[in-house]
Amino acid sequence: MKIMVVDDEKDVKSLFEQQFKRELKAGEVEFVFAFSAEEALAFLGRLDRAGIVLILSDIKMPGMSGLALLKKLKADYAGLKVFMITAYGDEKNYQAALEFGADEFITKPIDFDRLKRLILKVGTPLR
Repeated sequence: MKIMVVDDEKDVKSLFEQQFKRELKAGEVEFVFAFSAEEALAFLGRLDRAGIVLILSDIKMPGMSGLALLKKLKADYAGLKVFMITAYGDEKNYQAALEFGADEFITKPIDFDRLKRLILKVGTPLR
């Protein structure tokens, strides 16, 4: 299962690689990292979605926000699942994420056990 993580904080790459070490080694998941919403859209457009089935996106980022990205993704890639991740779990962001079609809303710090269970629902056999 190919998953794109969109977050302006570059240390998120090592965090996900560490948390999903077993699944990466077993070939159950593959991560692609984009460090802005614009970079994510460019990647998806250039490679016609590139086999990505799930996007995990931060909400608060410089430039295009994660919520604006969500709205665009749901308009342009209807079948793509999108989980929104934020350190700001306020009601306004939650309602906007639901309105724009988010499949899940996850607050930081990320509960990786819960995240793995949610990814299972998308269709990958994680342990």
